[in-house]
Amino acid sequence: MGNVNVHDVAAYILKKCGPMSAMKLQKLVYYCQAWSLVWEERPLFPERIEAWASGPVAPDLYREHKGQFLLKDWKERGSPKKLSGDDKETIDVVLKAYGHRNAQQLSELTHREAPWKNARNGLAPGDPGTETITHEAMSEYYSSL
Repeated sequence: MGNVNVHDVAAYILKKCGPMSAMKLQKLVYYCQAWSLVWEERPLFPERIEAWASGPVAPDLYREHKGQFLLKDWKERGSPKKLSGDDKETIDVVLKAYGHRNAQQLSELTHREAPWKNARNGLAPGDPGTETITHEAMSEYYSSL
């Protein structure tokens, strides 16, 4: 399709999984991007992901759900229809692998992984940070797993 954005991915995840915390959605979106880079050798969406204190966050997504804890759907902002079959396949596998974990577990997982750790280099645990987690960093780390 080519014009998929982070909101379309979020809309698809919420449609498949039902309501979840904003933090969990952010982590799932991150893993979808990471594994798309490994399996499809291309990003799923163009928006950047930053290494925040709570783990990887897509600021474009955050701006829309700021202040909300539980997200029910993303219909106004994104459309699952924009995703290709390959896109959905990637997301489905990620949801199978990571979807059963809660937000805290996913956050802790990202904190143990190189892409987030390296982008946070030099920051104390609670420090705000906006360093981008690069596609290269994600691709390199997750393809080695």
